[in-house]
Amino acid sequence: MGAIHDFSVWESLLRIVRGSQGERLAAPGSWVTGQIGLGGWSVPGWRGEFSAVEGVQKALRADGLDNVSFVCETGTGGKTLLHVVEGGPAVECGITSPYVGALVLVEGAVPGPWRRLPDTVPGARPAPSADAALLERTLRERLPDAVGATEAEIAGAEARLGVTLPDELKALYRVTRARWQDWSGDHAAQERLRDAVGCELFPLDGLYVADARSRPCPWQYAAKDVAVTGPDDAVQDLVGSPGWIAFGDNGGGDRVVVDLTPGPRGHLGQIIMISHEEEIGAHLRAESLTDMVVNRRNDWYASRTRDRPPMVAHVGRGALDSVAAAAHPDLEVLGIGVGSPEPVSLAPVAGLPRLRTLDACPGALADPLEIAGLKALEYLRLGPEEWRVLLDAGAVPRSLSAASIDVRGEQHPVPLLDLANEILALWDRPLITRTVLAGDL
Repeated sequence: MGAIHDFSVWESLLRIVRGSQGERLAAPGSWVTGQIGLGGWSVPGWRGEFSAVEGVQKALRADGLDNVSFVCETGTGGKTLLHVVEGGPAVECGITSPYVGALVLVEGAVPGPWRRLPDTVPGARPAPSADAALLERTLRERLPDAVGATEAEIAGAEARLGVTLPDELKALYRVTRARWQDWSGDHAAQERLRDAVGCELFPLDGLYVADARSRPCPWQYAAKDVAVTGPDDAVQDLVGSPGWIAFGDNGGGDRVVVDLTPGPRGHLGQIIMISHEEEIGAHLRAESLTDMVVNRRNDWYASRTRDRPPMVAHVGRGALDSVAAAAHPDLEVLGIGVGSPEPVSLAPVAGLPRLRTLDACPGALADPLEIAGLKALEYLRLGPEEWRVLLDAGAVPRSLSAASIDVRGEQHPVPLLDLANEILALWDRPLITRTVLAGDL
């Protein structure tokens, strides 16, 4: 038993919870939930008593944990029952503790868009404005005292990244290697560099390949998105690419990237921006690094949308009025929400070759067993009753890589955690652990 399972570690926090939720916790069997993490917490009735939270965080560190959920329940005789819930490596953190997030049924599995590699674009060429010599001359004029990288340092960066840097990027770092120690704490020099280049430049050892692994996203969001590159797109619609070399930041968390895998209407070596507010896609900033620096290009905007018919379809209030209307050979993501006059059948989408995600709210399906007709399904989100039907019938699709339980309203967490463990057990994945501690406050 770890430190987190010591009732005394929780006692101060539980007193705060019971003191603020006294009416709600008055009757035996009543409960409230919360969550404590190293980076934040959600505690009912918390009013700034940091020491109570810090005691639990100290126990988390001692046990090597990042977060833990809890249920505070009133037992018989007025005792306090504390359910300590640890999701484990197969469970993503839920938004409403201790309801779990997605259950990752296949270790290391990621949604379809995160597996997509860039398409080859025959004839992709640098833009006419790309001019490494002009770029280098311009930067030397703007930064006459900068310390440049050596050829050996540039070669070392290429070896570390496993990619040959484009000539323009090499020219940039020959002028300045952007190391903090070269400025000797001179903030004005740092500002001059940012103004000269047009971004907060990474040092050579800070360059990285912005592939899909550099942009993780929880299954419950990622599974509902698609990546679609159109014939007129300058930038391929991807999570990441082995040809995206991140070399700077705009100061707000958006990455500045050289694109070596452009879209059909793009240029080799164009400059793109990866928004920190989006999980997929990037946006064109300049047709070349020379263009960005010499002409001080800074215009770009995030405009991507998740709803991309016919690849993504929603049925219900404010959306399509039937599953048949959503049926299309290119359909990848189907959401069925509230607002349908009656539960719907999945028959119109049975056998669709690319339908990988189904998100159906509780009560939306006429027959959950029709899910068996969705042969390409990799992510499934259903209400507890629908999951119960599939489990009792032995009909949970074996094609799944991840799953979620859609919880509406307040439901006691314990049956939901048990349900999640039944799903995890089908794939022999590590289970959610729940330890019950009892104490008299």
